[in-house]
Amino acid sequence: RTMHTLTPAMLLKDGKPRLVCGSMGGEGQPQTLAALITRIVDFGLAPQDAVNAPRWLLGRSWGAPDNDLKLEGRIPADVADELRRRGQPVRMVEDYTEVMGHAGAILCHEDGLLQGAADPRGDGQAVTL
Repeated sequence: RTMHTLTPAMLLKDGKPRLVCGSMGGEGQPQTLAALITRIVDFGLAPQDAVNAPRWLLGRSWGAPDNDLKLEGRIPADVADELRRRGQPVRMVEDYTEVMGHAGAILCHEDGLLQGAADPRGDGQAVTL
């Protein structure tokens, strides 16, 4: 049994690491990883841009008892309004809030370049090597 609940992921291409990423943040961990992977792999965002992008959290984080859908304030109001119209309880939270957890990522380029990303919601830093 693991000593923590962090959710690391590694995506391989031709048997070699292409993207490694992880997140902390309770029930938001798999949601954040899905968002990061989609943003980087499917939409071609740089790792830092993917980590910086607005997040959502359906469920709990950091031991909070609430189970609503939290949206960072940078998500357009019309998105929140439409979700409410469809019956989803929505709570807007501040931009870059720690409630969304902290994520990190490293994109391994084929030429050997390692492109890192650290979450502005936390206190880490990343460099590109």
